[in-house]
Amino acid sequence: MANVRLVLRELRKQAVSHVIGLPDNSSAALFSILAAEGDPRLIKVTREGEAFAVAAGLWLGGKTPVVLIQNTGLLESGDSFRGTVLRMRVPLVCLITYRGYAKLTRHRFPPRPEHLNAEVLSRPGLDSVALMTEPTLRAWNLPFVFLHGDEDIPKIGESFSRAEELSQPVAILITEDLR
Repeated sequence: MANVRLVLRELRKQAVSHVIGLPDNSSAALFSILAAEGDPRLIKVTREGEAFAVAAGLWLGGKTPVVLIQNTGLLESGDSFRGTVLRMRVPLVCLITYRGYAKLTRHRFPPRPEHLNAEVLSRPGLDSVALMTEPTLRAWNLPFVFLHGDEDIPKIGESFSRAEELSQPVAILITEDLR
C-alpha cells in the first residue's frame, strides 16, 4: 500500500493544481486529505467522463491537473477520454485505482486480449473490469505503470515527465488502497 501523504507530497512536487475525479474505496483517503487541505484543489465529478473534459479545460488554461478515477470509470469514460485528452494530446497524468487487481494476481491470471471471452469474463472468481483494464490501455496506446506501494512513488514524477515528452496522457495503476 502507498502512503497517501507521500503520494500527495509528490503531486505537490509536480505542481499539480487540481485533482479531478470520483472517489472509490481505494482513493478515499486521498480524496479526504485533498478536501481538508485544499492543495491541490479537488474537483469531484458525477461521472468519470466529465473528469477528462474538466482536465482538458484546465490544461488549456495553463493549469496542471490530474485525473483520479477507478478502472471501471476509465472504461465508462472511453469516448470522453478519446475525444478530449487523447485527441488534444493533453500531457495528463491519470491515477487509476485498479479494482480487481488482487484477484487477478491471486488467480495468476494475466489480462491478455486472447483471454477475454464470455466464459472468462463471467467467472465469479475474477473481476471482469480487471481483466479488461490493461488490454484496453494497450489498445488505446496509453502508457502505464504500476503503483503498488511507497517504493513506486517516484513513478509519479516519471509519469509527468513521460506525459510531457510524449504529449499525451499517461496512466498510473494503483493496485492497493491508499492509506
